[in-house]
Amino acid sequence: MFEQFLTPAYLPFAITFVVMIGIGLIEAVGLGLGHLNIDGNSGIEGHQGVLDWLGLGSELPILIWLTSLLGCFTIVGIAIQQGATAMSGGPLPWGAASGCALIAGGLLNTLAASGLARIMPGFETTVISTDDLLRRRGTILEGTARRGAPARAKVLDHHGQAHFIMVEPHDDADAIPAGETALIVRREGKVFFVVPDENRLLQSI
Repeated sequence: MFEQFLTPAYLPFAITFVVMIGIGLIEAVGLGLGHLNIDGNSGIEGHQGVLDWLGLGSELPILIWLTSLLGCFTIVGIAIQQGATAMSGGPLPWGAASGCALIAGGLLNTLAASGLARIMPGFETTVISTDDLLRRRGTILEGTARRGAPARAKVLDHHGQAHFIMVEPHDDADAIPAGETALIVRREGKVFFVVPDENRLLQSI
């Protein structure tokens, strides 16, 4: 069976299977690429309906959807070739088999993606909004943060992931040197404004 899987008639499905395994490994090591979601609000008429039909209109991560599609394509393709061999004594040409498998696999994946989305309603992502960093403490890494002269700081989100941001003191008179910690209180564009922990108002926080 393995030798048959490497013949030209089965080669597209063998390649697809290897790619599917590769994507699965990427997910397993936690690179997070599968947490990218398709935004259905593109402003194009009927776009959301197409995404729903493909199974992309839900919150299912894109790499999980793609892995499902590759799996459906592989399974359907092998089934087509096995059926053709049983009926006619030989598999279909790889191009014809691939075309049929793409159509049938896409239809099957619509059902598979919908099922995955239903059983994964609580899928957690480590992707956060920039504003989620507000009211967290950061550490000045280099330089001294002054008004009009931001410094680079490191802050950990609630997942424990590090983010590197530019910060300025909230108060004009403050200057926060490297190594000091400060509370992030607001944001303007890409710059965050902080209050140093030595501020008396923060001693009880």
